[in-house]
Amino acid sequence: MTPAPTAGFTLVEMLVALLIFALLSAVGVGVMAYAADNQGVVQARMDRLGEFQRARGLLQADLGQAAVRRVRGRDGVAARNAFVGSTTGAMDPAAPLLALVRRGWENPDGEPRASLQYVEYRLVDGQLERSARTALDGAPALAPQVLLTGIESAAVAYHYRGQWSRGWPGGAGAMPDAVRLELELTGLGRIEQLFLLPVAGA
Repeated sequence: MTPAPTAGFTLVEMLVALLIFALLSAVGVGVMAYAADNQGVVQARMDRLGEFQRARGLLQADLGQAAVRRVRGRDGVAARNAFVGSTTGAMDPAAPLLALVRRGWENPDGEPRASLQYVEYRLVDGQLERSARTALDGAPALAPQVLLTGIESAAVAYHYRGQWSRGWPGGAGAMPDAVRLELELTGLGRIEQLFLLPVAGA
């Protein structure tokens, strides 16, 4: 009497099973790689947006507390304008994009200094830099802080006396009502921002 054949898989069935397993594994690895790459792209965009929002926040704080106050240079001579705005082209590193005195400089240590602070914005090599002085008059500027990178182009306009102008006329007691800043940013595209300034003398 011959024994009954044992149940099992044939060689062909094993090869087919291995092939299916290999295909499923390849698909799984591809999905995981895509998810990882996508997560990296999302994180990079979030970092970029965070950088932009921090720069915008500082600009908004400075311009929103602008004061009509001329400063004096290290030679003691008073500046001609209380507010400096780019007139030779926003991407010119030789001239500041914006320069002004702002109120509300925090002083948690109670140092003997004013609550006013002179700040300056420049566009240098596709980067927006902000620098400040330790004192309003006669003090050198501190090392600049890079706020925003990847600036491909920039344009600034000023609202004053009911109209917009690409150039700021200046003045010892004059300040624009609003500043419009248009930026072309790598990874974000064209962004237009509007900043309101306090009423002069307020």
